[in-house]
Amino acid sequence: MTYKPRSDFLRILEERGFVQDCTDYEGLDEAVLAGAAPGYIGFDATAPSLHVGSLIQIMMLRWLQKTGGKPICLMGGGTTRIGDPSFKDEARPLLDEARIAENLSGIRRVFDRYLAFDDSATGAVMPDNNDWLGALNYIAFLRDYGKHFSVNRMLAFDSVRLRLEREQNLSFLEFNYMLLQAYDFLELRRRFGCVLQMGGSDQWGNIVNGVDLTRRVLGEEVYGLTSPLLTTADGKKMGKTAAGAVWLNGEMLSPYEFWQFWRNTADADVPRFLKLFTELPLDEIARLGALAGAEINEAKKTLANEVTALAHGPEAAVAAAETARETFEEGGAGAALPTVRVTLDGDAASVVQLLVRTGLASSGKEARRLIAEGGARVDDAVVTDPAATIPQARFGEGPVKLSAGRKRHALATLG
Repeated sequence: MTYKPRSDFLRILEERGFVQDCTDYEGLDEAVLAGAAPGYIGFDATAPSLHVGSLIQIMMLRWLQKTGGKPICLMGGGTTRIGDPSFKDEARPLLDEARIAENLSGIRRVFDRYLAFDDSATGAVMPDNNDWLGALNYIAFLRDYGKHFSVNRMLAFDSVRLRLEREQNLSFLEFNYMLLQAYDFLELRRRFGCVLQMGGSDQWGNIVNGVDLTRRVLGEEVYGLTSPLLTTADGKKMGKTAAGAVWLNGEMLSPYEFWQFWRNTADADVPRFLKLFTELPLDEIARLGALAGAEINEAKKTLANEVTALAHGPEAAVAAAETARETFEEGGAGAALPTVRVTLDGDAASVVQLLVRTGLASSGKEARRLIAEGGARVDDAVVTDPAATIPQARFGEGPVKLSAGRKRHALATLG
């Protein structure tokens, strides 16, 4: 980024590493400086929560609000019925209306932690694009808006081209997605005066379509801004672990497990993650990022505390940190560890089955492999026999602590 921003919004995003591309830096800067600039990011309702792969976009909306802009969290109640083909190997399953409504409710709870929804000029809003997409007359839509799209150009977008080059099916339904996303921008401009769409760099083509359509139909300038697609230092996509997605909703992933995910950040990722996912001052981030050796663990704990406090509240962050301290530093079993209730089939419980039930192993085969490699523990004692069981009397003494390696723990109780 060679342009030097004058607005706090663009300056902060650039300093913290959020900016990949912009359709017009200077034009966007002027629009933001004009005051209470509305900007949006779209989120399809494919699950009852977002995961940390969406956290960059959520933080961009948060910074927009904190610097005097108006965040628009566009829910894709309409586009979820189609599915975004961008860089997907295959079409995703289509959801019914009841599941979409349930997912939208869960996602709203995530945003309530990060944004202020009120009637002020900068108050966040959460419209659903099904409000206008569901009422479209398809023939009229094609006549009025389809004429502004070049099929040649659409086929050239990486998100489409890669599917075709791999000879993977791209349905006509999915191909329509980019038209509808562009129409979303146009409709948000009409309804909310929206001047900006943000998203990951994989959305660049869709965003440019919306900027172009709004200019052609309304004769007005709007802008697009993308962030880098985030990968960890080892090249893995952000938001996934061996145990599955790192959800932002506490009902799907406990605050302790969320805290632990950030605590386990690779050393090389700590400075970057502190910039993107916390609001700590940059000079403090520079100090923490410069720590080396064992001291870097303090920076990781700070990262875990700050991110968890934003996602789940300060009290949950404190409880998670205390559980980690009790578990790792004192060899105990902190109260916030993930807990499952089990019923006994006889007078004992299989360790293999408990490892699976607690999510420490994805299958019995994995649990037995974990035991064979010396990575499974019960009450901090290594388990060496895959046929090992825990007697009923032990459960009467309190929760049983199970561990997979040195960083993953859970409790089992009789229920």
